[in-house]
Amino acid sequence: MRIDAHQHFWNYDSVRDAWMTDDMGAIKKNFGASDLKPKLDNLSIDGTVLVQVQQDLQENVWLLNIARQHSFVKGVVGWIDFTAPDLKQQLEKLSGEGLLKGFRHIVQSEKDPEFLNRPQFLNGVRTLADFRFTYDVLIYHHQLPMAVKFAQALDGQPLVLDHIAKPDIRSGNWKSWSDGIKSLALLPHVFCKISGMVTEANWLGWKEEDFKVYLDVVTEAFGPARMMYGSDWPVCELAGGYDAQYKIVSNYFSSFSADEQACIFGLNAARFYKL
Repeated sequence: MRIDAHQHFWNYDSVRDAWMTDDMGAIKKNFGASDLKPKLDNLSIDGTVLVQVQQDLQENVWLLNIARQHSFVKGVVGWIDFTAPDLKQQLEKLSGEGLLKGFRHIVQSEKDPEFLNRPQFLNGVRTLADFRFTYDVLIYHHQLPMAVKFAQALDGQPLVLDHIAKPDIRSGNWKSWSDGIKSLALLPHVFCKISGMVTEANWLGWKEEDFKVYLDVVTEAFGPARMMYGSDWPVCELAGGYDAQYKIVSNYFSSFSADEQACIFGLNAARFYKL
């Protein structure tokens, strides 16, 4: 089974989606299942993991409804307030939703350099293990030291790093990011999504070779058994679109064995999220 482990849907709202800046006109519109399905079919991708965008419990309901209606959506990563006093009760109720696989918080937008390690937040994420939910780590490259400490405190909790921690590909500055990636990858319960790279590069002027050093680092650090392909669609429409971002990853791994490619392009995601 070939899986895109990271994609989004939204109905664009200019107030709610204020994170979309003036140069993001290409994604300031609605994106739904009917827009994505032809792209998946064209590349023989069987299913996806649909990931939250809003830090809103109501979005979980909307995403799960979409997943029920479209069988190619194999799982949903939602959002929950990890500091809520009734967190355990909420998780217990949500554990009956078979398509809900895990949760994410938009930590990249948090100003506190130790946000992930706030005791209440950390203890909230620790609660996921009781219900067999995963956690997606969404950070920028400079937040990697915080993520390493966070992951060390959550031994055994399935964690996956989104977008290879968003390195500064535009500038080509990769050494400090590389150190953080290597430290995080030492923890065997942490996986890595090969996703989101094109939007960290020069949107209109990137070249395929711009990504090689970053792919070299994560591949050496995590290995084929702990990496999973993700498109970050429709955000990738800012920098070339679905086929272009897929080609970067596909070409890079084309010399890997068939078994290794099967893991990166589907089996790892299926195992991690229990699709």
